[in-house]
Amino acid sequence: MIVDKKFVNKLKDFGLNSYEAKIWVALLSRGVSSAGELSDISNVPRSRTYDVLESLEKKGFIVMKIGKPIKYIAVPPSEVVERVKRNILEDAKKQADIVEEIKNDIVLQELTTLYTQGVEIIEPSDFSGSLRDRTNFYSNLNMMIKGAEKSIIIMTTAKGLTREADILRRSLEKARARGVDIKIAAPINKDSRKAAEMLSHIAEIKHTDNIKARFVIVDNKQITFSLMDDDKDNPSYDSGIWVNTEFFAGALQKMFDHVWKGDMKPLELKA
Repeated sequence: MIVDKKFVNKLKDFGLNSYEAKIWVALLSRGVSSAGELSDISNVPRSRTYDVLESLEKKGFIVMKIGKPIKYIAVPPSEVVERVKRNILEDAKKQADIVEEIKNDIVLQELTTLYTQGVEIIEPSDFSGSLRDRTNFYSNLNMMIKGAEKSIIIMTTAKGLTREADILRRSLEKARARGVDIKIAAPINKDSRKAAEMLSHIAEIKHTDNIKARFVIVDNKQITFSLMDDDKDNPSYDSGIWVNTEFFAGALQKMFDHVWKGDMKPLELKA
């Protein structure tokens, strides 16, 4: 039985290796079969077949039939999908519980001490880095916002504003609750208005259509800015730079304040 390679690779999403995928597909095609038959059908070496069948049984993909000779029964694919989903959720919960325990463990305190002691001997200008991929870009923004004490300035595009309303809203709400002043500037159009109105209760928002940029300034110290035009780039190609410098942040914030007071228009909420 020849199974398409792409199909076998797709089955790896179920958590199967290539031998497991081949044996499972072979058993599905027969319903009930012996290890020897499955080895012949799937072209999996007989020396490996029993180990593979045992693994599939533990994962809930097959059931061993009672009686002799030993045969195996395929579990319906719809049931397998539910089992895989349930196992993933259970594993994720276990991992989340472990991480939650670490937060209250002495190990985290020791790691934090190591980090803070190391930070004390590093020049602020050494805190800089490149950010590749949009997920990493927004993860860094979230980290900055969570640490904000006084102010957050966001300059973004219409598309960027929609993403920020989705990805950063909770962090911004918590920052606002801490008393952090938040200003957001972006083009407000039919595509971004909903996002702007969603954020209007936690930030002062103004419309701009003559500046196209994406950056965030926190506490007049940290800046993250994008190098890409999000009208042109693919999310996986999105990239940015994060720097911790009062010199640059202060200059950029003064320029922002100038256009904020002069050229930008306040968001007009619909009645």
